[in-house]
Amino acid sequence: MARVLRMPGVAAGTDSAVLGQWLVAESDDFSAAEPIATVETDKAAVEVEADAAGRLLTTLVAPGTEVPVGDPIAVLGDPGEEVDDLPALLASLGVDGGPAPAVADGPDRPTDPGSATPLVEEPEPEVPQSPPPAPERSRRIFSSPLARRLAAEAGLALEDIPGSGPRGRVLRRDVDAAVAARAASPEPDPATSPSVAASAEYEEVPHTRVRLVTARRLTESVREAPHFSLRASVRADRLLALRAELADDAATRVSLTDLVVRAVALAHARVPDMNVTWTDTAVRRYARADIGIAVDTEHGLLVPVLRDAGALGVAGLAARVRDLAERARGRRLRPEELEGGSITVTNLGMFGVEQFSAVINPPHAAILAVGAVREEPVVVDGALAVGRVLRLTLTVDHRPVDGALAARWLAVLVELLEHPVRLLV
Repeated sequence: MARVLRMPGVAAGTDSAVLGQWLVAESDDFSAAEPIATVETDKAAVEVEADAAGRLLTTLVAPGTEVPVGDPIAVLGDPGEEVDDLPALLASLGVDGGPAPAVADGPDRPTDPGSATPLVEEPEPEVPQSPPPAPERSRRIFSSPLARRLAAEAGLALEDIPGSGPRGRVLRRDVDAAVAARAASPEPDPATSPSVAASAEYEEVPHTRVRLVTARRLTESVREAPHFSLRASVRADRLLALRAELADDAATRVSLTDLVVRAVALAHARVPDMNVTWTDTAVRRYARADIGIAVDTEHGLLVPVLRDAGALGVAGLAARVRDLAERARGRRLRPEELEGGSITVTNLGMFGVEQFSAVINPPHAAILAVGAVREEPVVVDGALAVGRVLRLTLTVDHRPVDGALAARWLAVLVELLEHPVRLLV
């Protein structure tokens, strides 16, 4: 039985999302829990999974379209279901895009909601020779979702591609032919093209949705949250020795970041007043340590949240962090994995950065910046020696957390890192 698939509310506080791509082709069957499409939220692209087995009868939204939450994006059916009269089915489901708006001097015509293209060609009425006809509206184009995506990636306009499918529908082979024809055409002489010469001085890279939202959120963070920072140095010799010993077990892959996250979770347990966020009506204190992990991806900075980090041992925590980071880079995070938490851990030490201050990721109350471990002169029993030192910078939202509280928490964190056997308890 046909049913409407609507744009899900994939992130708290958002009223729209962008349809990233269709993962199932029209008229193809899918199984329960199989991803049907990707949807771009404020922070990432997440997969929309099927709640039951079925068939994608038709798409209603082209990739790259921003759609209000709750609006139709596709029509699904039972496995193997066929539809003889798609416009009638859309009308029976109350989906906009059944009858299309009237075209000047022409009858109403049903459209393909995915491309705003007439599904049924009607004979055009005769146009009188005098007076001259009004300018023709933009021609509507049949196209498959795959053809639309390939044309967009190639920078081609669908209206410039002759369609070889039914009713002039543009198919993949038509896009491939247009790309090949463009490649075979002579290139313009750069010397005679002033616009090319002018643009050769720089390249404009369009903002991604993730980049725009990151910029907006961090700007709001700096504007609305009064930041202050505390710095501390950690004697990291024992910490690195523990990590090396854990590395001897091939089944356990533990990074320095994993050990720091474990220490943050234990510090939250010892200083629970630090495990908070600010709201307009109250300071919200949490019973468990949910910690954001900053992950650098080709799409921008993402912060998946590790749930109940304090309940995980070092090996289990390391596996969870690795899984979150891999899925963040592969754009496969679930919406709930990008929500919650009270503190973020960000590490730039692998790039040789010794120390840095980070901007708080709202609504978190703090962010811990981890630098590189370096060999430095240290004092041991009144004598100089060479030791390995790790520098931390804790940036805090002063609204829910006072300076003395942040200082106590940071002291506990340093103690845990300098006596890392306590991380194994």
